[in-house]
Amino acid sequence: MFCGHARRRFLRLRDTRIPYAEFLGRRSECEVMNKHLKFILAALLLVPFSVPAGAEMPVRPGERLDLQRCVQMALRNHPAVQAARDTIRIGESRVGQAKASYYPEVNWQTDYTRFNRSRAGRDTFDDYNSSVVLSQTLLDFGKRRSSLNIEKLSTDAFRQDLHDTEAEIVFGVKSAYFITLLAEKSQQVAVETVGRFQHHLIQAKGFFEVGIKPKFDVTKAEVDLSNAVLNRIRAENDLRIARVGLNNAMGLPGASGYVLDDSLLFQDNPADLPDALERAFHNRPDLQSIRKKLEAAEESVELARKGYYPHVTGSAGYGFSGEDFPLQEGWNVGAFLNVPLFSGFETRYAVEGARATLEVLRANESSLRQSIRLEVEQALSNLREARERREATLVAVRQAEENAELAEGRYDAGVGNPIEVTDALVSLSNARTAYASALADCRIAQAELERAVGETF
Repeated sequence: MFCGHARRRFLRLRDTRIPYAEFLGRRSECEVMNKHLKFILAALLLVPFSVPAGAEMPVRPGERLDLQRCVQMALRNHPAVQAARDTIRIGESRVGQAKASYYPEVNWQTDYTRFNRSRAGRDTFDDYNSSVVLSQTLLDFGKRRSSLNIEKLSTDAFRQDLHDTEAEIVFGVKSAYFITLLAEKSQQVAVETVGRFQHHLIQAKGFFEVGIKPKFDVTKAEVDLSNAVLNRIRAENDLRIARVGLNNAMGLPGASGYVLDDSLLFQDNPADLPDALERAFHNRPDLQSIRKKLEAAEESVELARKGYYPHVTGSAGYGFSGEDFPLQEGWNVGAFLNVPLFSGFETRYAVEGARATLEVLRANESSLRQSIRLEVEQALSNLREARERREATLVAVRQAEENAELAEGRYDAGVGNPIEVTDALVSLSNARTAYASALADCRIAQAELERAVGETF
């Protein structure tokens, strides 16, 4: 059962200790887990995953995977990473296009025209022209430089977006990994519970056959065993769903037969809010991305203003022209001054639009900083709650184990009540699942904190 942080984030179960009176009337832990694991899988499937045709599946049946290996495969196979990398390539190509304006432009021009100077069509002649023309912008008051800076800053923002995408993928893999381990633990607890109820049924039948216990004990044990089997079936289905979610998070929907390292044990790394916020504002790639976009927007305002300024272009040509062959050779050199006098207020509106875009980005940066602070505070609170619950559930497990031993011992001696055995075994199952949930919550909360402060890798 998932509690605390994972309860709020994934599997919102309410209580881990179910009295026998409510045992048959309420949905079991596995039923609740099944519902919420399906929700997790649906969320993970919002982003499609695919393996390139003909690519070799990197996971072999029976292979043991640790968390680091799962993360590496996700970063290699996730299509969102490839999309982000291709976006960087788009930005780099735009930088190259912006640099092209610093180089001269060379064109070859050729044309043929037939003229008629009289209405009767008797005075006609041909005109041939062929030339190579070189043109170069000589002065544009920094327009080319501003355009190049904008594209460079935009490409830097794309690189930060890639880091942000990778961080989201890593967090998704970590969450799915720990949820899968928790599902495995819950399935193991369900199997063990079935075994203990089977043993209890054998005892009840033996006592009934020798006349020590009534038929009620046998039927009661049979009902308890049936409920335990149902819980085991649900737990096995939850495990299958969790593995599908993990495969999807890694970008390997066809992976199967691998074994996960059991790494739910948690090492405390205390962190305080001021230090975490400082690291987050310095490291978060989404915040770095929007800062680059802000710089590009400021440069865009300057570029729009330069629409009021003139620009000077130089031109040189060499070619041949004439009415008949051989054509006459010639060349030309010149410069052109273009002074914008009126363009229908286009430049004015361009400046206003660039300024508005800049203000939007500033507001987005402020909103993002608030969101980062909220994420950090929530992650720290979730981590603190998970730590405390881990200690409490560990004590609960010890108490439930002792209670189950006493109840089974009393029944073995012929003085116990079957209801005591049922309550004790259910409490033990809940306590063990709650402890595994607390361990998983600690790991998920730690991963969430790492994501919040921008230290996912």
